Amino acid sequence: MKTVRLGAGSGYWGDMIESATTLARHGELDYLGFDFLAELTMSLLQGAKRRDPHKGYIPDVVPWMRQLLPITHPNGTRMVLNGGGVNSVAAGEAVAAEIRRADLDSVRLATIAGDDLTDRIGDLRAAGVPFVNLDTGSSDFDGIADRVVSAHAYIGSEAIVEALELGAEVVIGGRLADSSLYVGPLAHEFGWTPESGRWDAIGAAVTIAHVIECAGICCGGMSSQWKHVPEPWNIGFPIAEVREDTSAIISKVAGTGGLINQWTIKEHLLYETHDPADYRMPDGIADLTTVRVEEVGPDRVELTGMTGRERPDQLKVQIGYTDGWIAEGRVLIPWPDTLEKAERCEEFILKRLDIIGIKPREIRFDRVGVNALGGSLIPLPSSDPEEIEVRVAARVETRAEADAIRRELTHFTTAGPVGTAFGAQMKAREVIALWPTLVPRDLVPTSVAVEEVTRRVHIA
Repeated sequence: MKTVRLGAGSGYWGDMIESATTLARHGELDYLGFDFLAELTMSLLQGAKRRDPHKGYIPDVVPWMRQLLPITHPNGTRMVLNGGGVNSVAAGEAVAAEIRRADLDSVRLATIAGDDLTDRIGDLRAAGVPFVNLDTGSSDFDGIADRVVSAHAYIGSEAIVEALELGAEVVIGGRLADSSLYVGPLAHEFGWTPESGRWDAIGAAVTIAHVIECAGICCGGMSSQWKHVPEPWNIGFPIAEVREDTSAIISKVAGTGGLINQWTIKEHLLYETHDPADYRMPDGIADLTTVRVEEVGPDRVELTGMTGRERPDQLKVQIGYTDGWIAEGRVLIPWPDTLEKAERCEEFILKRLDIIGIKPREIRFDRVGVNALGGSLIPLPSSDPEEIEVRVAARVETRAEADAIRRELTHFTTAGPVGTAFGAQMKAREVIALWPTLVPRDLVPTSVAVEEVTRRVHIA
Protein backbone atom coordinates (compact mmCIF):
# COMPACT_ATOMS: atom_id res chain seq x y z
CA MET A 1 0.00 0.00 0.00
CA LYS A 2 1.32 3.42 -0.94
CA THR A 3 2.50 5.57 1.96
CA VAL A 4 3.66 9.17 2.20
CA ARG A 5 6.01 10.40 4.92
CA LEU A 6 5.38 13.94 6.11
CA GLY A 7 7.51 15.82 8.62
CA ALA A 8 6.65 18.99 10.55
CA GLY A 9 9.69 21.27 10.69
CA SER A 10 8.25 24.27 12.52
CA GLY A 11 5.24 25.18 14.61
CA TYR A 12 5.82 28.92 14.90
CA TRP A 13 8.15 31.76 13.99
CA GLY A 14 11.25 31.15 16.12
CA ASP A 15 10.99 27.38 16.54
CA MET A 16 14.03 25.08 17.00
CA ILE A 17 15.94 24.73 13.76
CA GLU A 18 18.07 21.87 15.12
CA SER A 19 14.99 19.67 15.41
CA ALA A 20 14.06 20.50 11.82
CA THR A 21 17.51 19.65 10.46
CA THR A 22 17.55 16.35 12.37
CA LEU A 23 14.17 15.53 10.87
CA ALA A 24 15.33 16.46 7.38
CA ARG A 25 18.53 14.44 7.67
CA HIS A 26 17.19 11.28 9.31
CA GLY A 27 13.41 11.26 8.80
CA GLU A 28 13.42 9.69 5.29
CA LEU A 29 10.76 12.21 4.33
CA ASP A 30 8.82 12.78 1.17
CA TYR A 31 7.65 16.20 2.38
CA LEU A 32 8.64 18.65 5.10
CA GLY A 33 6.18 21.36 6.14
CA PHE A 34 6.77 24.58 8.04
CA ASP A 35 4.13 26.63 9.83
CA PHE A 36 5.49 30.05 10.80
CA LEU A 37 2.35 32.17 11.19
CA ALA A 38 -0.05 33.26 13.93
CA GLU A 39 -3.04 35.60 13.98
CA LEU A 40 -1.16 38.84 14.67
CA THR A 41 1.91 37.93 12.63
CA MET A 42 0.37 39.05 9.35
CA SER A 43 -0.28 42.59 10.60
CA LEU A 44 3.28 42.87 11.92
CA LEU A 45 4.67 41.65 8.61
CA GLN A 46 2.42 44.04 6.70
CA GLY A 47 3.96 46.92 8.65
CA ALA A 48 7.44 45.66 7.79
CA LYS A 49 6.52 45.49 4.10
CA ARG A 50 5.19 49.05 4.13
CA ARG A 51 8.51 50.23 5.52
CA ASP A 52 10.50 48.14 3.03
CA PRO A 53 8.86 46.51 -0.03
CA HIS A 54 11.51 43.77 0.08
CA LYS A 55 10.39 42.67 3.55
CA GLY A 56 7.16 41.21 4.89
CA TYR A 57 8.13 37.54 4.96
CA ILE A 58 9.27 35.54 7.99
CA PRO A 59 12.99 36.31 8.49
CA ASP A 60 13.61 32.71 9.62
CA VAL A 61 12.96 31.53 6.07
CA VAL A 62 16.42 32.53 4.84
CA PRO A 63 18.62 30.88 7.50
CA TRP A 64 16.36 27.83 7.62
CA MET A 65 16.51 27.28 3.87
CA ARG A 66 20.25 27.90 3.98
CA GLN A 67 20.66 24.96 6.37
CA LEU A 68 17.96 22.69 5.00
CA LEU A 69 18.24 22.86 1.22
CA PRO A 70 21.67 21.14 1.08
CA ILE A 71 19.99 18.25 2.97
CA THR A 72 16.58 18.08 1.32
CA HIS A 73 17.66 18.63 -2.28
CA PRO A 74 19.86 15.51 -2.59
CA ASN A 75 17.36 13.53 -0.48
CA GLY A 76 14.46 14.42 -2.74
CA THR A 77 12.42 15.88 0.12
CA ARG A 78 10.00 18.59 -0.99
CA MET A 79 9.26 21.51 1.34
CA VAL A 80 6.03 23.47 1.82
CA LEU A 81 5.98 26.59 4.00
CA ASN A 82 3.80 29.59 4.78
CA GLY A 83 6.83 31.74 5.61
CA GLY A 84 6.02 34.06 2.72
CA GLY A 85 3.87 36.00 5.17
CA VAL A 86 2.60 39.04 3.28
CA ASN A 87 5.32 38.97 0.63
CA SER A 88 5.77 35.54 -0.90
CA VAL A 89 7.48 37.06 -3.94
CA ALA A 90 10.24 38.59 -1.83
CA ALA A 91 10.54 35.36 0.16
CA GLY A 92 10.92 33.45 -3.10
CA GLU A 93 13.64 35.83 -4.28
CA ALA A 94 15.51 35.41 -1.01
CA VAL A 95 15.27 31.61 -1.17
CA ALA A 96 16.38 31.62 -4.82
CA ALA A 97 19.46 33.56 -3.76
CA GLU A 98 20.19 30.91 -1.13
CA ILE A 99 19.80 28.15 -3.71
CA ARG A 100 22.37 29.83 -5.93
CA ARG A 101 24.67 30.55 -3.00
CA ALA A 102 24.58 26.86 -2.07
CA ASP A 103 25.44 26.00 -5.68
CA LEU A 104 22.42 23.71 -6.01
CA ASP A 105 21.17 22.90 -9.48
CA SER A 106 17.66 22.70 -10.91
CA VAL A 107 15.58 23.53 -7.84
CA ARG A 108 12.03 24.28 -8.89
CA LEU A 109 10.65 27.01 -6.63
CA ALA A 110 6.96 28.01 -6.43
CA THR A 111 5.34 31.01 -4.80
CA ILE A 112 1.63 31.35 -4.04
CA ALA A 113 -0.36 34.58 -4.06
CA GLY A 114 -3.99 35.54 -3.55
CA ASP A 115 -4.49 35.43 0.21
CA ASP A 116 -3.73 39.15 0.70
CA LEU A 117 -7.02 41.07 0.56
CA THR A 118 -5.73 44.30 2.10
CA ASP A 119 -6.12 46.33 -1.08
CA ARG A 120 -9.36 44.58 -2.08
CA ILE A 121 -11.53 45.45 0.91
CA GLY A 122 -13.34 48.26 -0.92
CA ASP A 123 -14.12 46.03 -3.88
CA LEU A 124 -15.28 43.19 -1.65
CA ARG A 125 -17.60 45.49 0.28
CA ALA A 126 -18.97 46.80 -3.01
CA ALA A 127 -19.63 43.17 -3.97
CA GLY A 128 -21.80 42.82 -0.87
CA VAL A 129 -19.42 41.16 1.60
CA PRO A 130 -20.67 42.35 5.03
CA PHE A 131 -17.48 41.65 7.04
CA VAL A 132 -19.43 40.64 10.15
CA ASN A 133 -17.13 40.17 13.14
CA LEU A 134 -17.13 36.46 14.03
CA ASP A 135 -16.24 37.12 17.67
CA THR A 136 -18.65 39.93 18.51
CA GLY A 137 -21.33 39.71 15.81
CA SER A 138 -20.78 43.39 15.00
CA SER A 139 -21.47 44.52 11.45
CA ASP A 140 -20.13 48.06 12.05
CA PHE A 141 -17.10 47.67 9.82
CA ASP A 142 -17.27 51.39 9.02
CA GLY A 143 -16.00 51.99 12.54
CA ILE A 144 -12.60 50.49 11.73
CA ALA A 145 -12.42 50.76 7.92
CA ASP A 146 -9.99 53.69 7.97
CA ARG A 147 -7.67 51.91 10.43
CA VAL A 148 -7.16 48.61 8.61
CA VAL A 149 -3.53 47.61 8.17
CA SER A 150 -3.93 44.07 6.83
CA ALA A 151 -6.50 41.55 5.65
CA HIS A 152 -5.58 37.97 4.82
CA ALA A 153 -7.65 34.94 3.96
CA TYR A 154 -6.79 31.51 5.30
CA ILE A 155 -6.42 29.69 2.00
CA GLY A 156 -6.44 25.95 1.42
CA SER A 157 -4.29 23.44 -0.41
CA GLU A 158 -5.43 23.95 -4.03
CA ALA A 159 -2.47 26.15 -4.95
CA ILE A 160 -0.07 23.79 -3.15
CA VAL A 161 -1.37 20.88 -5.22
CA GLU A 162 -0.97 22.94 -8.38
CA ALA A 163 2.62 23.83 -7.47
CA LEU A 164 3.51 20.22 -6.69
CA GLU A 165 1.96 19.04 -9.94
CA LEU A 166 4.21 21.54 -11.71
CA GLY A 167 7.19 19.85 -10.08
CA ALA A 168 7.94 22.38 -7.35
CA GLU A 169 10.52 21.25 -4.82
CA VAL A 170 9.99 24.26 -2.56
CA VAL A 171 6.54 25.83 -2.21
CA ILE A 172 6.23 29.19 -0.44
CA GLY A 173 2.87 30.70 0.44
CA GLY A 174 1.46 33.42 2.63
CA ARG A 175 -1.53 32.76 4.89
CA LEU A 176 -1.82 29.12 3.94
CA ALA A 177 -3.86 27.49 6.68
CA ASP A 178 -1.64 25.52 9.04
CA SER A 179 -3.22 22.19 8.11
CA SER A 180 -3.10 22.92 4.37
CA LEU A 181 0.69 22.63 4.43
CA TYR A 182 0.17 18.88 4.90
CA VAL A 183 -3.20 18.38 3.23
CA GLY A 184 -1.65 19.67 -0.02
CA PRO A 185 0.99 16.94 -0.36
CA LEU A 186 -1.55 14.25 0.57
CA ALA A 187 -4.07 15.57 -1.94
CA HIS A 188 -1.32 15.60 -4.58
CA GLU A 189 -0.12 12.07 -3.81
CA PHE A 190 -3.46 10.34 -3.21
CA GLY A 191 -5.85 12.44 -5.26
CA TRP A 192 -7.75 13.62 -2.18
CA THR A 193 -8.91 16.81 -3.86
CA PRO A 194 -12.34 18.46 -3.57
CA GLU A 195 -13.13 17.22 -7.07
CA SER A 196 -12.72 13.63 -5.89
CA GLY A 197 -15.56 14.06 -3.39
CA ARG A 198 -13.64 11.93 -0.89
CA TRP A 199 -14.51 14.06 2.12
CA ASP A 200 -13.73 11.34 4.67
CA ALA A 201 -10.22 11.08 3.23
CA ILE A 202 -9.86 14.86 3.22
CA GLY A 203 -11.14 14.90 6.81
CA ALA A 204 -8.45 12.35 7.65
CA ALA A 205 -5.81 14.57 6.03
CA VAL A 206 -7.03 17.57 8.03
CA THR A 207 -6.96 15.51 11.24
CA ILE A 208 -3.44 14.22 10.64
CA ALA A 209 -2.29 17.70 9.72
CA HIS A 210 -3.85 19.12 12.88
CA VAL A 211 -1.91 16.62 14.99
CA ILE A 212 1.52 17.46 13.54
CA GLU A 213 1.17 21.10 12.43
CA CYS A 214 2.63 22.58 15.65
CA ALA A 215 5.73 20.38 15.37
CA GLY A 216 7.07 19.52 18.84
CA ILE A 217 3.80 20.11 20.68
CA CYS A 218 2.47 16.63 19.81
CA CYS A 219 5.84 15.19 20.82
CA GLY A 220 5.55 16.11 24.49
CA GLY A 221 5.71 19.89 24.28
CA MET A 222 3.13 21.87 26.30
CA SER A 223 1.98 18.56 27.74
CA SER A 224 0.47 17.39 31.00
CA GLN A 225 2.95 14.53 30.56
CA TRP A 226 5.89 16.93 31.00
CA LYS A 227 7.40 15.05 33.95
CA HIS A 228 7.80 11.99 31.74
CA VAL A 229 9.22 13.76 28.67
CA PRO A 230 12.92 12.94 28.19
CA GLU A 231 15.29 15.63 26.93
CA PRO A 232 12.74 18.27 25.87
CA TRP A 233 15.69 20.51 24.96
CA ASN A 234 16.45 17.99 22.20
CA ILE A 235 12.82 17.38 21.24
CA GLY A 236 12.14 15.41 18.10
CA PHE A 237 9.63 16.80 15.63
CA PRO A 238 6.85 14.54 14.32
CA ILE A 239 6.68 12.30 11.30
CA ALA A 240 3.31 11.22 9.89
CA GLU A 241 3.48 8.05 7.81
CA VAL A 242 0.18 8.25 5.95
CA ARG A 243 -1.29 5.28 4.12
CA GLU A 244 -3.62 5.39 1.14
CA ASP A 245 -6.39 3.88 3.32
CA THR A 246 -6.22 7.17 5.34
CA SER A 247 -4.65 5.62 8.46
CA ALA A 248 -1.43 7.10 9.78
CA ILE A 249 1.37 6.43 12.25
CA ILE A 250 2.85 9.38 14.15
CA SER A 251 6.48 8.93 15.20
CA LYS A 252 9.77 10.82 15.49
CA VAL A 253 13.42 10.23 14.69
CA ALA A 254 14.95 7.58 16.97
CA GLY A 255 17.25 8.98 19.63
CA THR A 256 15.67 12.41 19.80
CA GLY A 257 14.06 13.81 22.92
CA GLY A 258 10.36 14.21 23.51
CA LEU A 259 7.54 11.74 23.93
CA ILE A 260 4.78 10.45 21.67
CA ASN A 261 1.99 8.47 23.28
CA GLN A 262 -1.79 8.41 23.14
CA TRP A 263 -2.03 11.30 25.59
CA THR A 264 0.31 13.69 23.81
CA ILE A 265 -1.63 13.03 20.60
CA LYS A 266 -5.04 13.40 22.25
CA GLU A 267 -3.94 16.65 23.86
CA HIS A 268 -3.07 18.08 20.50
CA LEU A 269 -6.27 16.85 18.91
CA LEU A 270 -8.04 19.18 21.35
CA TYR A 271 -5.55 22.04 21.00
CA GLU A 272 -7.18 25.17 19.50
CA THR A 273 -10.36 23.17 18.85
CA HIS A 274 -13.74 24.74 19.64
CA ASP A 275 -15.99 21.93 18.43
CA PRO A 276 -14.17 18.61 17.84
CA ALA A 277 -17.09 17.32 15.75
CA ASP A 278 -16.98 20.37 13.48
CA TYR A 279 -13.32 21.29 12.94
CA ARG A 280 -13.53 23.66 9.99
CA MET A 281 -10.56 24.21 7.71
CA PRO A 282 -10.41 25.60 4.16
CA ASP A 283 -9.92 22.09 2.72
CA GLY A 284 -12.71 20.33 4.58
CA ILE A 285 -14.50 19.80 7.87
CA ALA A 286 -12.96 17.10 10.07
CA ASP A 287 -14.85 15.23 12.76
CA LEU A 288 -12.18 14.73 15.39
CA THR A 289 -14.52 12.62 17.53
CA THR A 290 -14.28 9.61 15.23
CA VAL A 291 -10.49 9.21 15.27
CA ARG A 292 -9.08 6.20 17.11
CA VAL A 293 -5.71 6.63 18.83
CA GLU A 294 -3.61 3.56 19.61
CA GLU A 295 -0.05 3.14 20.79
CA VAL A 296 1.67 0.63 18.52
CA GLY A 297 5.21 0.92 19.84
CA PRO A 298 7.58 3.26 21.70
CA ASP A 299 6.95 6.77 20.38
CA ARG A 300 4.59 5.38 17.75
CA VAL A 301 0.86 6.11 17.70
CA GLU A 302 -1.58 4.99 15.02
CA LEU A 303 -4.57 7.09 13.93
CA THR A 304 -7.55 5.40 12.28
CA GLY A 305 -11.25 6.01 11.74
CA MET A 306 -11.02 9.67 10.67
CA THR A 307 -14.01 11.18 8.89
CA GLY A 308 -14.96 14.50 7.34
CA ARG A 309 -17.51 16.56 5.49
CA GLU A 310 -17.57 18.92 2.52
CA ARG A 311 -15.46 22.04 2.84
CA PRO A 312 -17.08 25.37 3.84
CA ASP A 313 -18.27 27.77 1.15
CA GLN A 314 -16.54 30.67 2.90
CA LEU A 315 -12.99 31.33 4.01
CA LYS A 316 -11.96 32.91 7.26
CA VAL A 317 -10.31 36.32 6.85
CA GLN A 318 -8.31 37.93 9.63
CA ILE A 319 -8.33 41.73 9.44
CA GLY A 320 -5.89 43.69 11.55
CA TYR A 321 -6.54 47.32 12.46
CA THR A 322 -4.91 49.89 14.71
CA ASP A 323 -6.65 50.35 18.05
CA GLY A 324 -4.63 52.57 20.37
CA TRP A 325 -1.34 52.16 22.20
CA ILE A 326 -0.03 50.19 25.18
CA ALA A 327 2.34 51.47 27.84
CA GLU A 328 3.90 48.81 30.02
CA GLY A 329 6.30 48.84 32.93
CA ARG A 330 7.39 46.75 35.90
CA VAL A 331 8.12 47.70 39.49
CA LEU A 332 10.22 45.40 41.73
CA ILE A 333 9.19 45.42 45.38
CA PRO A 334 11.35 43.85 48.12
CA TRP A 335 10.44 42.37 51.51
CA PRO A 336 9.22 43.40 54.10
CA ASP A 337 5.61 44.52 53.70
CA THR A 338 5.56 43.49 50.02
CA LEU A 339 1.78 43.19 49.78
CA GLU A 340 1.21 46.59 51.33
CA LYS A 341 3.89 48.16 49.15
CA ALA A 342 2.30 46.64 46.03
CA GLU A 343 -1.05 48.14 47.00
CA ARG A 344 0.60 51.53 47.55
CA CYS A 345 2.33 51.25 44.16
CA GLU A 346 -0.98 50.76 42.38
CA GLU A 347 -2.59 53.64 44.25
CA PHE A 348 0.44 55.85 43.52
CA ILE A 349 0.26 55.26 39.77
CA LEU A 350 -3.50 55.87 39.57
CA LYS A 351 -3.11 59.16 41.50
CA ARG A 352 -0.26 60.27 39.24
CA LEU A 353 -2.37 59.63 36.15
CA ASP A 354 -5.14 61.77 37.68
CA ILE A 355 -2.64 64.57 38.25
CA ILE A 356 -1.31 64.56 34.67
CA GLY A 357 -4.83 64.19 33.26
CA ILE A 358 -4.54 60.86 31.44
CA LYS A 359 -7.51 58.50 31.54
CA PRO A 360 -6.55 55.11 30.06
CA ARG A 361 -9.13 53.10 28.17
CA GLU A 362 -7.95 50.14 30.22
CA ILE A 363 -5.37 49.64 32.95
CA ARG A 364 -4.36 46.50 34.76
CA PHE A 365 -2.01 45.60 37.57
CA ASP A 366 -0.53 42.11 37.82
CA ARG A 367 1.41 41.00 40.88
CA VAL A 368 3.82 38.54 39.35
CA GLY A 369 4.28 35.55 41.62
CA VAL A 370 1.02 36.29 43.44
CA ASN A 371 -1.93 36.63 41.05
CA ALA A 372 -0.60 37.50 37.58
CA LEU A 373 -2.24 34.47 35.99
CA GLY A 374 -5.41 34.07 38.04
CA GLY A 375 -6.17 37.71 38.84
CA SER A 376 -8.98 38.27 41.32
CA LEU A 377 -9.73 34.54 41.43
CA ILE A 378 -6.51 34.00 43.38
CA PRO A 379 -6.68 34.78 47.13
CA LEU A 380 -3.83 36.89 48.47
CA PRO A 381 -1.27 34.93 50.50
CA SER A 382 -1.54 35.05 54.29
CA SER A 383 2.06 36.22 54.63
CA ASP A 384 4.24 38.58 52.65
CA PRO A 385 6.15 37.04 49.71
CA GLU A 386 9.88 37.66 49.68
CA GLU A 387 9.40 39.90 46.64
CA ILE A 388 6.72 41.01 44.21
CA GLU A 389 6.97 42.36 40.68
CA VAL A 390 4.06 44.65 39.84
CA ARG A 391 3.40 44.69 36.11
CA VAL A 392 1.43 47.70 34.90
CA ALA A 393 -0.16 47.86 31.45
CA ALA A 394 -2.31 50.74 30.25
CA ARG A 395 -4.12 51.15 26.95
CA VAL A 396 -4.53 54.67 25.61
CA GLU A 397 -5.41 56.45 22.39
CA THR A 398 -2.08 58.02 21.44
CA ARG A 399 1.62 57.28 21.56
CA ALA A 400 2.21 60.54 23.47
CA GLU A 401 -0.07 59.31 26.25
CA ALA A 402 1.68 55.94 26.30
CA ASP A 403 5.10 57.58 26.57
CA ALA A 404 3.85 59.83 29.40
CA ILE A 405 2.60 56.80 31.34
CA ARG A 406 5.91 55.02 30.88
CA ARG A 407 7.66 57.95 32.55
CA GLU A 408 5.20 57.88 35.42
CA LEU A 409 5.93 54.22 36.10
CA THR A 410 9.49 55.10 37.14
CA HIS A 411 8.48 57.62 39.82
CA PHE A 412 7.43 55.07 42.43
CA THR A 413 11.06 53.99 42.74
CA THR A 414 12.07 57.43 44.02
CA ALA A 415 8.87 58.54 45.75
CA GLY A 416 7.94 55.13 47.15
CA PRO A 417 9.44 52.87 49.85
CA VAL A 418 13.19 52.32 50.06
CA GLY A 419 14.52 49.43 47.99
CA THR A 420 11.87 49.63 45.28
CA ALA A 421 13.25 49.46 41.72
CA PHE A 422 11.88 49.52 38.21
CA GLY A 423 12.39 46.63 35.81
CA ALA A 424 13.44 46.67 32.18
CA GLN A 425 11.65 49.43 30.32
CA MET A 426 9.50 48.54 27.32
CA LYS A 427 8.77 50.81 24.39
CA ALA A 428 5.24 52.00 23.84
CA ARG A 429 3.65 49.79 21.24
CA GLU A 430 0.74 50.23 18.90
CA VAL A 431 -2.19 47.87 19.37
CA ILE A 432 -3.16 45.82 16.35
CA ALA A 433 -6.64 44.46 17.05
CA LEU A 434 -8.21 41.62 15.07
CA TRP A 435 -11.49 41.56 13.20
CA PRO A 436 -12.18 37.94 12.12
CA THR A 437 -14.75 37.54 9.38
CA LEU A 438 -15.79 35.38 6.42
CA VAL A 439 -15.51 35.91 2.66
CA PRO A 440 -17.00 33.68 -0.05
CA ARG A 441 -14.40 31.26 -1.36
CA ASP A 442 -14.97 32.20 -5.00
CA LEU A 443 -13.93 35.79 -4.24
CA VAL A 444 -10.44 34.67 -3.15
CA PRO A 445 -8.66 33.31 -6.24
CA THR A 446 -5.07 32.14 -5.85
CA SER A 447 -2.20 31.95 -8.31
CA VAL A 448 1.06 30.03 -8.54
CA ALA A 449 4.36 31.15 -10.06
CA VAL A 450 7.11 28.58 -10.66
CA GLU A 451 10.78 29.31 -11.29
CA GLU A 452 13.54 26.89 -12.20
CA VAL A 453 16.53 28.03 -10.13
CA THR A 454 19.87 26.86 -11.49
CA ARG A 455 23.35 27.07 -10.06
CA ARG A 456 25.69 29.91 -10.78
CA VAL A 457 27.85 29.61 -13.87
CA HIS A 458 31.52 29.51 -12.87
CA ILE A 459 33.81 31.07 -15.44
CA ALA A 460 37.49 30.21 -15.12
